[in-house]
Amino acid sequence: MATASKSSFLDKVLGRIARLDTDGLQQIVERLARERNFLETLLHTIEDGVLVVDPNGRVAYLNQAATRLLGIQSDAATGQPAAQVLPDLEWDKIVALVENEGPGVLRLELEVQYPRPRLLRLLAVPLAGEGQKPVGVAVVIHDATEARQQTVATVESERVQLLTLLAMSVAHELGNPLNALSIHLQLMERELKKLRSHMAVELEEKPTIGRRRVHAPVPDARVADSVDRLEKYLGVAKGEIARLDYIVTHFLQATRFTQPKLRPTSLNDVVNNSIELLRPELDNRGLLVEARLLKHLPEASLDPDQIKQALVNLIKNSMQAMSKGGKVTLETGVLGDGIWVSVTDTGVGIPRDQLNRLFEPLFTTKKKGSGLGLMIVYRIVRAHGGRIEVESKLGEGTTFRLWFPLPGRGVRLLEATSASSAESV
Repeated sequence: MATASKSSFLDKVLGRIARLDTDGLQQIVERLARERNFLETLLHTIEDGVLVVDPNGRVAYLNQAATRLLGIQSDAATGQPAAQVLPDLEWDKIVALVENEGPGVLRLELEVQYPRPRLLRLLAVPLAGEGQKPVGVAVVIHDATEARQQTVATVESERVQLLTLLAMSVAHELGNPLNALSIHLQLMERELKKLRSHMAVELEEKPTIGRRRVHAPVPDARVADSVDRLEKYLGVAKGEIARLDYIVTHFLQATRFTQPKLRPTSLNDVVNNSIELLRPELDNRGLLVEARLLKHLPEASLDPDQIKQALVNLIKNSMQAMSKGGKVTLETGVLGDGIWVSVTDTGVGIPRDQLNRLFEPLFTTKKKGSGLGLMIVYRIVRAHGGRIEVESKLGEGTTFRLWFPLPGRGVRLLEATSASSAESV
């Protein structure tokens, strides 16, 4: 099939360029310059980045959006190897589009950390020259960060709605039975105390009839053993009922989340209050606690009650991850446009494949966990415009770091402290 003839202005000019005089050539050059400026302006106006790579893999052109998305200067990048501009991209596949000399499209996704964390979606298309032979590749760069955030927010909203329905159902179905069981266990406990008290009286009292002592029957040792076992069973049952009540309560806390009441707050004070609240439990478990708080830490707009709730949840998680003799370290500091607080333990650590699921509802790494504590922490931090960073090493421990923006400053992601073991949420 014959190729359709071109009818562009340039094609028409080339057909009669030999017959043009000086004035005519000047008019044509001026018109071509205007068209070039128009196209240049158009390319610089669009939000997507455009990067053109020649057959040798060097940058031939990039618009302003590309320089903004990639954090580079146009003059410095032009003529440089494209692999230096985007080193994480598989340029061999892109250049192959030119070498194949045929139509083809390559779609890629790339996460970059500079100039700030973004998710970029790239579309690579060969540029046809004379005879339809590719003379380069155009790479269209689209910033999909906001779209992904909206998707994550939508998924989270759906999870919360599902969790709300589940919590209401659980609270309704378990609330009354739990109360009834708790009351009856208390009654059973009272009866056992009466029985043990009666047995003690029988052993002490020795009634007399006239001048002759009458020995009361000594309680059977098997009865005493049965009473001991029943008391242990009651203790276990009460503990399990308390755990069920804890789960129901956390369900309701997770679903009835209220927006934070922000006010200027000292994060150091909140940390100290959280430690003092849990001090008896820490001492009872034989755990050490150390506070490394930055002096003159700037105040941030926080809800102190919610931040305290988040820290208490994290400290309790750390306590449950350690045996006697472990250590919990709380630290505060300044990072970029915000302040941060970290909770570090010397526990067993968390496997890397589980780090990304820590904040999912009902997911837990503990045998008796509800899977709701970290979800509540996540919602509190996000409601404050903050971020969470998790770093864990098996056999060494785990660190949770909460970052909050300072008043009047922008929100940005935390800088990863360890590329091999840190996960940001």
